[in-house]
Amino acid sequence: MKINIAMKNIKFLLSLTTVTMEAGVGNWMAMIEDIKKFKLTEIGLFPTVLEKDERYKLYAELKNTTVKNIPFVHLRAQDMSVEELDFLVENFNTKVFNIHMTADWPVVYDYSKYAKQIFIENCKTVPTEKELEKFGGLCIDFSHWENQVLLGNAEYDRLMKERIAKYSIGVCHLSVIKDEIFPNPFKPEILQHDSHKMDNLSEFDYLKKYAQYIPDITAIELENSIEEQLEIKNYLENIIK
Repeated sequence: MKINIAMKNIKFLLSLTTVTMEAGVGNWMAMIEDIKKFKLTEIGLFPTVLEKDERYKLYAELKNTTVKNIPFVHLRAQDMSVEELDFLVENFNTKVFNIHMTADWPVVYDYSKYAKQIFIENCKTVPTEKELEKFGGLCIDFSHWENQVLLGNAEYDRLMKERIAKYSIGVCHLSVIKDEIFPNPFKPEILQHDSHKMDNLSEFDYLKKYAQYIPDITAIELENSIEEQLEIKNYLENIIK
């Protein structure tokens, strides 16, 4: 599936991201203050490590900002009910969600109501055709893909291209790739290049080779500040052409 970027309207969403924060402890309020400061009306949302009570505190704070639309939300399949998805759609006009692979994070609720709006993310492995058939298609995390390429995993690369040829790409995550390999912050035995913290804009340059696969809804998945993400968005708009 080759995409003509010139014909697309890619939306690079600044995101409130909680990927590496401890549940309920992360300083997401700093991002809320930045959202107010820059009067953002649209963001992506990654409540990845937040438990239900903390998520609803976050939603309440977002209701007191200028944000009107959250087109994309990372869905925690282990504890986000259909009613919570209804809430996001009704209050923030959410269009698409993503989940991790169901083999890693089994789905607890019946998401059939939103199945075509839910896309499965590639992580350490590539989503199977069986699970992709149940949902809307792929959520590509390009940093996870590039990390596997750099680690010499040719089979991962082959399978990603095979899945893309067959299934829709509904949304993607944009994180960075480091030149140097480093230990995973939670599992030091795992070495990686992909990161949710940007130190240099050039860490996004790897995306040029994946440009043909970038869908309309594209969420920046970094814990960098909203102010830094504004600079990142401008950079991405210049290199993804």
